[in-house]
Amino acid sequence: MCGTSRCGHAGVLTSEDGSILIKPALPLELQFYQSLNSDSGFSPLRPYIPKFLGTLKLEGEMGGDGASVVPLPEGEVEGTEKESLVLENLSHGFEKPNILDVKLGTVLYDESASEDKVERMKKTARNTTSEETGVRLTGFQVHGIRKFFPLPSSSSPLGLPAKLLLPMLESIKDDITEIRDALSQVHMRMVGGSLLIIYEADWAKAEEGVAYWLEGQGDESISSDDDEESDDDDDEGEGKEGEGKKKPKPPYIIKLIDFAHTRFKPGEGPDEGVLKGVDTVLGLLEGRIEEVKDAMDENV
Repeated sequence: MCGTSRCGHAGVLTSEDGSILIKPALPLELQFYQSLNSDSGFSPLRPYIPKFLGTLKLEGEMGGDGASVVPLPEGEVEGTEKESLVLENLSHGFEKPNILDVKLGTVLYDESASEDKVERMKKTARNTTSEETGVRLTGFQVHGIRKFFPLPSSSSPLGLPAKLLLPMLESIKDDITEIRDALSQVHMRMVGGSLLIIYEADWAKAEEGVAYWLEGQGDESISSDDDEESDDDDDEGEGKEGEGKKKPKPPYIIKLIDFAHTRFKPGEGPDEGVLKGVDTVLGLLEGRIEEVKDAMDENV
């Protein structure tokens, strides 16, 4: 197994091929994933959550690097097994993944927090963007330039061209609008949860993905999540004329993540602070879409 740290998430392991994440299983997060898969009342969220593949017990202790498991000497293993969540790795398959972790919500403390922590987290919310906007940008990974959704310019060639970035942004906005609708239907409180946005920074890969989906999918989202079905189709079509070509990976993916302090609250309505955060993200995307359109007009 290999270590990884996505936007500051230390202690997360990956499988050798990078397709699977293994992270410590905190009680509420494990309960969330189990309830999500077993209770039909939470079905609106399912398309927007990473695939949960089960749990795994790791025998040993976390290494000093925070990203490896150190085996214990024989005879000292009993009682030290660490239960972990096994999830799909959302960045797997991207050539150059640009990753943005947007913390959602106006409340930063769990209902079980001490009075001291509640006061500290209320102060943090007031002193940051959380209370006013419902979002905090806690981490990001970009390739080549410290901006998200940049366009190439005279000062820097980095970024996707507008002809690729615009349809991607419009589709991302549509997907997040659907996520907002799903969140509005589920009665829960999500503290510390995130909206994770990953998009392809490699021009060739992004162009391949955008072109494929725009040509063949009509109104369907560019990031339509049918990878499992397409993998099966690829295997079946291999060796047949015209059917062996692998379908391009969508140029972006968006999911809700980090549920260590998420509680389902039947009858209490949706989390308004989280919805406020999603509305902020949608407003920012709309502004960027207009900027990209303006840039395209200037170059006509």
